[in-house]
Amino acid sequence: MVFNRLIYIVLLFLPSLVLSAGSSHGSVPHLNGEGLAIFWVIPFVGILLSIAVFPLVAEEFWHHNFGKISLFWAASLILPFLVSQGFKITVYEILHVGLLEYVPFIILLLALFTISGGVRLKGTLVGTPTLNTIIIFVGTVLASWMGTTGAAMLLIRPLIRANSKRKNKVHVIVFFIFLVANIGGSLTPLGDPPLFLGFLKGVNFFWTTSAMFAPMLFLVVCLLIIFFALDTYLYRKEGQLEVDHSKKEKIGLDGSFNLLLLSGVVGGVLLSGFWKPQISIEIYHVHIELQNIVRDILLLLLTYCSWVMTSKEIRDQNEYTWFPIIEVAKLFAGIFITIIPAIAILKAGTKGALSTVVASVSNNGEPINYMYFWLTGILSSFLDNAPTYLVFFNTAGGDPNFLMNSIPNTLLAISAGAVFMGANTYIGNAPNFMVKSISESSGIKMPSFFGYFFKWAVPILMPLFIIVTYIFF
Repeated sequence: MVFNRLIYIVLLFLPSLVLSAGSSHGSVPHLNGEGLAIFWVIPFVGILLSIAVFPLVAEEFWHHNFGKISLFWAASLILPFLVSQGFKITVYEILHVGLLEYVPFIILLLALFTISGGVRLKGTLVGTPTLNTIIIFVGTVLASWMGTTGAAMLLIRPLIRANSKRKNKVHVIVFFIFLVANIGGSLTPLGDPPLFLGFLKGVNFFWTTSAMFAPMLFLVVCLLIIFFALDTYLYRKEGQLEVDHSKKEKIGLDGSFNLLLLSGVVGGVLLSGFWKPQISIEIYHVHIELQNIVRDILLLLLTYCSWVMTSKEIRDQNEYTWFPIIEVAKLFAGIFITIIPAIAILKAGTKGALSTVVASVSNNGEPINYMYFWLTGILSSFLDNAPTYLVFFNTAGGDPNFLMNSIPNTLLAISAGAVFMGANTYIGNAPNFMVKSISESSGIKMPSFFGYFFKWAVPILMPLFIIVTYIFF
């Protein structure tokens, strides 16, 4: 029913979109960041602090009202913006970020989330250090090609089942978040939302693969070695696990046809990157290119196919619900709207209200790559890595060709900071909270927000990031 309505809406509005096609008339409305005061960033900071604080201090209230809170912060920007900047600029900026960034972003997440939720790895698994390491490694490899969300949702439940008899299993989930839900998504725009936003901005699909491979490989090898050593130590302390062989089930996949649909998602994204028909439609000065329209419609059709073709039993066994993707959609709608003035101010460079931030990542016009890595990473840890990537992408100039060819190490620093350090907290990347929620519903007592950060991220990830800084930046 949900997808029937979605397709209906697309078809309903398609004629009006076609009628809007053609050359623009009049000047394009433009938001000048030089004239914006710093207080315009307050709604952006407010929504991100709400995401960090409300689940800790008022979990039940947040669970039922996060959409309203997101709407409040969006309205707190839009209404004064209409008065200050006028109708034309406000509508243009909202349509620009909505049609070119938010809608494609949510459609990709929806496709990955729905299709991966239709695949179930079955079988009797015993959570030995070797098996746990293999599952996390496989998830890390898959994450770049089916998204950190897709890989995490595919493998978290089999991993939990495998370790159901273990006494010590929190560390297994934590390293799963480190690698599968974050660092594993480094190699393609499919892997992690920040890289997909970069792809939408014009970063070549395989630039990410070649540039991110070496730092990702270093972190993956180090973390897998640390995990295997820690898991082996704890496993030996617990003693041999007892396995009920009478209930042993062969390993297999239910809903495996969804893997073909996932390959269709990859193909759709690749299509939009390499097919350039030079045709676009225009909606209030916003040009939407044909290849991106085709990509998004294809992703929605693949999502619909997965939903209607996958048995309800498989999704029930995967404990599949719409809540995670609805939460992400509502929160990111507010984030993408409230980030508009922050990006405009940063684009203004040293003439904008955030000139201090801009100055801290450059020296006499030359980028300071290690500062880009750490500032992008720190903000990605405590805010959200997708909009943070956009902020520093634009701070570095916002021209993908210049970034890829003239200062590639700067783009690498921004990309690595956003993807790698999204693992530092639960709110750094969308799948982190999903994995935490699923684990807790299975009876695993996960550490608090600050417990996760100080007990796990700081002592394990931070030293590795310092080494990455010295090696690559």
